Amino acid sequence: MRIRVETDGILYPVELRLRTTDISVFEEVLVNAEYQFAFSSNARVIVDAGANIGLTSVFFANRYPGARIFAVEPESSNFALLADNVSPYENVVPIQAALWGETTWLNLANPGTGNWGFQTESHNHSAPAEGLVRGWTLDELMRKYNIDYIDVLKIDIEGAEKEVFETAERWIDRVGTIVIELHDRFKPGCSRVVYCATKDFPYELRRGETVVLSRVRNAASLNLATSCDADSSQVGPRNNSQRRRRSRIVASSTST
Repeated sequence: MRIRVETDGILYPVELRLRTTDISVFEEVLVNAEYQFAFSSNARVIVDAGANIGLTSVFFANRYPGARIFAVEPESSNFALLADNVSPYENVVPIQAALWGETTWLNLANPGTGNWGFQTESHNHSAPAEGLVRGWTLDELMRKYNIDYIDVLKIDIEGAEKEVFETAERWIDRVGTIVIELHDRFKPGCSRVVYCATKDFPYELRRGETVVLSRVRNAASLNLATSCDADSSQVGPRNNSQRRRRSRIVASSTST
């Protein structure tokens, strides 16, 4: 069953699936404003990798209405709802694909953690088959959509950041700020690969499981980034001082 929910500060209602992780994603992203960081107000390009049902892209579309936003999500049921949620925003481009370290076909694995926990893994055959998704490198995505520079790169891809950042030398100089959740618990070495790739990003901010790495000091709370030997277990407690937004259900249906 789907419900439609209105939220303070968000222009259009979003749709959620009851009895799924959609509710938790909604609370984190639109109620608790998990991605409310002090980015440049002039952000022109935002890539939302691991976009799930599109709520982070919706949040960015409301905060940065002048930006082009690319919402990348591999899983079909999540992507269908993502496409519905971002449809009122002309500046959001939904893309059904997965970021990876090479251009290839990938398997989608469900570890049983809900709709927000799908993981990608290598597929050994060259031809597509049912259940596979296309894996793109970030520089290929930039070529396809004529992106010269990414102001904000948000990544929450359940461990695939390791493969993505192992080839970061091809695109890292064209990214200004990275907002990432690290998943060493799924794939050891994620943090080290990411920190080594971003050694020229001097500023860092951590909030809960989210790490912000930036080339520009955009907020007084940004600190010098740690070394490439960093471990994601160092992430500090969530900042609970954010303003909570009010929301209400405006409609429900039995559609799936």
